[in-house]
Amino acid sequence: MPKSAQNEPALVMMGIPAYQTKDNEDYMNAAQRDHFRNVLTAWKSQLMEEVDRTVVHMKDEAANFPDMSDRATQEEEFSLELRTRDRERKLIKKIEDGLQDIDDDNYGYCEACGVEIGIRRLEARPTATLCIDCKTVAEIREKQDGI
Repeated sequence: MPKSAQNEPALVMMGIPAYQTKDNEDYMNAAQRDHFRNVLTAWKSQLMEEVDRTVVHMKDEAANFPDMSDRATQEEEFSLELRTRDRERKLIKKIEDGLQDIDDDNYGYCEACGVEIGIRRLEARPTATLCIDCKTVAEIREKQDGI
């Protein structure tokens, strides 16, 4: 194990310990792809459970309050929950894209320049599609464009 990896804290994503690279190991080998497939699948499952809980919660908690303030509070809570689920729906799409990239042997490579994204970056953000350099440039452009 490289010395820098020995000093890094052990990351855990979705209850799965971080992948420990080995000396002279090829990038995005079968073991690494399996690791990230497990991480992405567990993350997707967790998000889908949240969706199911939201549906049940909204059905169980839906009430026609006679008081306008109580009704407004409930509607605001539901609205906030639905916005959160919408963001998670978009994240699920990214997770599914990542799983497809694993199947297509494209996972872990920058979609802009083709270089390796890196195991540690993927551990931090398994849905990353850009290397750190391309992501930095993209963020600078967004800032300049005021997006």
